[in-house]
Amino acid sequence: MILPGSGHPADPVGPGVPPPVSARSAAGVSRLAARATLEQVDARVSVCRACPRLVAWREQVAHERRASYAEEEYWGRPVPGFGDPAARVLVMGLAPAAHGANRTGRVFTGDRSGDWLFASMHRVGLASQPTSRHAGDGLELVGTRVVAAVRCAPPANQPTPVERDTCAPWVEREVRLLLPTLRVVVCLGGFGWEAALRALAGAGAVVPRPRPRFGHGVEVALDGLTLLGCFHPSQQNTFTGRLTEPMTDAVLGRAAELASL
Repeated sequence: MILPGSGHPADPVGPGVPPPVSARSAAGVSRLAARATLEQVDARVSVCRACPRLVAWREQVAHERRASYAEEEYWGRPVPGFGDPAARVLVMGLAPAAHGANRTGRVFTGDRSGDWLFASMHRVGLASQPTSRHAGDGLELVGTRVVAAVRCAPPANQPTPVERDTCAPWVEREVRLLLPTLRVVVCLGGFGWEAALRALAGAGAVVPRPRPRFGHGVEVALDGLTLLGCFHPSQQNTFTGRLTEPMTDAVLGRAAELASL
């Protein structure tokens, strides 16, 4: 079993082998994330049911569907990370889009934010192609992994603090597993910035206090890593000119430079 777009097999399945156990509470997430391999994190994330509001919303969207995607089968589940399992660059986003990753099963895939992000990653050499349409489109990332801090699509793109905290052990475990190779974390928006700082602290990295504040282009040296801030490539930012292509390329290009990619 291969998770859509993840590049990693799920927990082994076959005769006599049970599927991944589904987390149904914050305690369950913590228990299943602890000591999991990266492949197991991907698999266990994909069947998580710990946040009732998010489960109901993601499944409602997958059932009702947008008219333009009415003939497509929606993923309708939590979305695992995507990219290099020995990444030198980690890109931290907010959450899957209802008709983007919640439809395609791959983070930042199938929506305009993803179009913007992967086009820039391609221009600076972090992605093999400029588009990310669906999980089988052949896209490969170069020394880079992309994750969302919250793995389910939330209503109005706004997870609650409880949902954020419930999901946190998944990304914390993922960051801990990447730390041996990780050199740069690109944080998309203030939510991604705070999530990255929490995950790094939880994974054992030394985070200064007071914690550094988010800003576009902000660069912070952090316990052998570099944190880079980038405005989120949402339509609210890209349509208004708050975030331009050169601004995005400058941050992601700096990440590639720092990671020697």
